[in-house]
Amino acid sequence: MGRVLWHVTMSVDGFIAGPDHDMDWVFERPAAPEASTDVVPRVGAILCGRHTYDVGQRDVGKGSGEAFEGEWSGPEFVLTTHPPAEADSGAAGSAGSAGSAGARTFLSGDIGAAVSTAMAAAGDGDLLVLGADVALQCLEAGLVDELLVDLAPLLLGDGVRLYGGPGRERVDLELVEATGTVLRYRVLKA
Repeated sequence: MGRVLWHVTMSVDGFIAGPDHDMDWVFERPAAPEASTDVVPRVGAILCGRHTYDVGQRDVGKGSGEAFEGEWSGPEFVLTTHPPAEADSGAAGSAGSAGSAGARTFLSGDIGAAVSTAMAAAGDGDLLVLGADVALQCLEAGLVDELLVDLAPLLLGDGVRLYGGPGRERVDLELVEATGTVLRYRVLKA
């Protein structure tokens, strides 16, 4: 059985989305090479929320329009209370292809049921969770096994924090792997 991985890109000042949930900055640089070599081969399925799905649809022209720029293909699940009009009615509906071997399915309901459905589709692979809302639901439900943070070399100043806000409980983490312990950045002048 695979693991539930929350993979996220974060600015140095701790934001995973800019003001108004802006994600353009994520597409302005290539993904960390570790994602391609270490994470992608183990992914059996992807689970995200509607906002992450919408960002991906909006930004199709900025890349291949596929997960990991087409390096991965498999089942993708979108947890939402409002599936797009082109999706079949009901709790789960197919919304077309997400790569040569994958389909995108829209789910509604409980985060635990969504993770169970996606894990079943992942087989022996890992379930990759993307997007702030769904990932936080998974974390708060005790469903996340590992957190993978891709640190982007910029300061956003405002936006959606990786984790924080009123009522959030402390979550202890154990370091599994680090490709660097000291980050040294040069400030780029405009």
